[in-house]
Amino acid sequence: MIESLLLTAAHVSTFNGQKPLTSASGFFFARDERLFLVTSRHVMFDEPSGHFPDRIEIELHNNPGNLAQSTGFSMPLYRDGSSLWRQGLDAAGEIDVAVLEIERAALPESVTYRAFSPAHLPGRADLVEVGASLLVVGFPLGFHDTLHHMPVVRHAIVASCYGLRFQGEGYFLTDARTHRGTSGAPVVMRVLEPDSGQGDLPWLLLGVHSARLDVGSRDHVLDEALGLNCAWYSDILLTLTQA
Repeated sequence: MIESLLLTAAHVSTFNGQKPLTSASGFFFARDERLFLVTSRHVMFDEPSGHFPDRIEIELHNNPGNLAQSTGFSMPLYRDGSSLWRQGLDAAGEIDVAVLEIERAALPESVTYRAFSPAHLPGRADLVEVGASLLVVGFPLGFHDTLHHMPVVRHAIVASCYGLRFQGEGYFLTDARTHRGTSGAPVVMRVLEPDSGQGDLPWLLLGVHSARLDVGSRDHVLDEALGLNCAWYSDILLTLTQA
């Protein structure tokens, strides 16, 4: 028995031609009949670090009876000079979330995955308190179960008022131990009484992990890192996946 949550995450590798660049995390999101890969926008394009991949590759399980069997699935990031991914923007500036539509017809016939949907986004009736227990599902430093091609899960808690834009930005804070490669991972909270729309995936998708937060005045010798992270609110996915 494989927990459905683990099948939502995808290991993302970025490339420039055949040259490998970076490793990151992502997850599947379905809306109507369309399927998307969600990750951090800086995985697709990041001018400050000079990161300009032209394609990404994700690892897919292609044999339901043998999770040790997988295949790489490559997706271009540009067509005719235009980017294929969608990214968000609000009054505070760019949102570090991007979605790339997956062509379902191109997927292997026996591919095995689980996808979040609008039914997994929190609503007004969902109470998310400070200190609430969360999970971050991803591939820190590219680390994962390389035999079964599964992500690892880190524990986190809500570290700022959920629903408020921290310092005016479109994210909230989590307290968790994270590493490079976790960018784009889903940040989820267990649903104690799931509804029918959530199927066999009893989790609320609260956010998309982006980056660790630090203080510019921190003394790197005397002071430990804060251990706080930015998680962009997941409702941006409703905008990014509109037809």
